Parts: sequence; structure tokens; C-alpha cells
Amino acid sequence: MGTSIAKPFLFKQFAIHQDRCTMKVGTDGVLLGAWVDVSGVGTALDIGAGSGVIAIMLGQRASEAHIHAVEIEREAFDQAQANMRQAPWSDRLAIFHTAIQDYAAQHSGKYDLIVSNPPFFSGGTFSHQADRNSVRHTVKLPHGDLLAAVRTLLHAEGRFGVVLPYIEGLRFQELARSYKLYASRILEVRPKQEKPVERLLMQFEKQERQPQLEELVIQHDSPNEWTEAYRALTGAFYLYM
Repeated sequence: MGTSIAKPFLFKQFAIHQDRCTMKVGTDGVLLGAWVDVSGVGTALDIGAGSGVIAIMLGQRASEAHIHAVEIEREAFDQAQANMRQAPWSDRLAIFHTAIQDYAAQHSGKYDLIVSNPPFFSGGTFSHQADRNSVRHTVKLPHGDLLAAVRTLLHAEGRFGVVLPYIEGLRFQELARSYKLYASRILEVRPKQEKPVERLLMQFEKQERQPQLEELVIQHDSPNEWTEAYRALTGAFYLYM
């Protein structure tokens, strides 16, 4: 019996093959790609591209922008590169197989926008799922290294967008201040209205200002009964929304 090829995740304007990626397409990445401010962006960088979904989303939203991405895991890099080459705006997408620490040390240009859906566990135990753990634990990308790279690569007036679980997001905001990166927009994400905030989408800039606080509820009580706000944010991407 032959081996079946995993079906891609279909969006309205592109498809994401993810059978070789540890981290699959998820709500966090899609929210970040849809939420970050792309106004006036000519160059953008996605740190830890995974399947390439966020970089490709940015290419859809910022129709004149050139999007770069870095990915350290070989299998994910190969798959993201293949996904980018199949995107309708592939001529504006490029990915590099390297660690962001090395990329920041070697790259001379600056970016208008940097995004990352980064690892978030700062402790805890590892299971036998070594690949998944290496992606989600902050082993290969400590948050300090991420912030240092962003500080180096971001334009003076640039923006940095990131998504993290609530508690990790609060810690990240405090750590970011020590790298002179300050939250300017914060989106608190609840799965349902009566549930606590589970995720923080955060935008950082080099100039300190009062952050703009927003809230998003993903769905009503019934399964797949999406809120109007969630539909408005992600409707340009999800195939059945």
C-alpha cells in the first residue's frame, strides 16, 4: 500500500504544505500575520519561519513589500522555501537557512517590520518529542537573543510584532524594555468571551509611548461560530470564512 501525501492547508490565495514541519499552521501564526501593521512597509523579516505561512501572509497584505525569512531547522526551511516558491507573489519572498543570531551579525540592511511566532517555554521538562520541544522551548532562540537581533535589524521607525501566551507575553514586555524596545500595541486574545486572556499579540517600537490596548474574542459559544471581529481580521485568508 502506497504512502499518502499529507494534504496542504488551503488558504484563499495560497496553500501551505506542512508534512515536513514540526509546528503546523495554527491560530497564533495566522492572527499575527493578519494583525501586524503593514502600512508603509517596504521590507519585512519573519524570524523562525516554520512552514512560511506568516511570511506569505505578509506578502499578500503588503503588495509592494519584499519579505525575508530565516529558519534554522533544515526540514522546515526546505518546506517553507517550497511553499514560498508556489505563492502568487513568490518574486517578493526569500528565506535563509540560518540562525537569527548569525543573520543579525552578518546582515547590513534594516527592516521596516519584523515578526516572530517564537518559542515560549522557558523551563519545564522535555518529552520524547524532541523536534517539537526544540521548537517550542527557548533552547535555540532565547528571548534575549531574539530581542537583540530585532534591535539590530529594525529601522529606527520600524515595528516588531510577536505572539506569545499571556504570562510569557507579560514577561517578554518587561525583557524587551531592557533592549529599549517598547510595546506600542497589545491585542489580548480570548477564545470565548467568558474565558481568560490566553494570548498576547504585541507590537514593539524603539520609541516609548502609551501602548494601544485592544481585545479580540475568537468565537461565540457554538463551535466554529466566529465573532465578527475575528472574521474581519482573518477573513482575507481562511478559505471557509
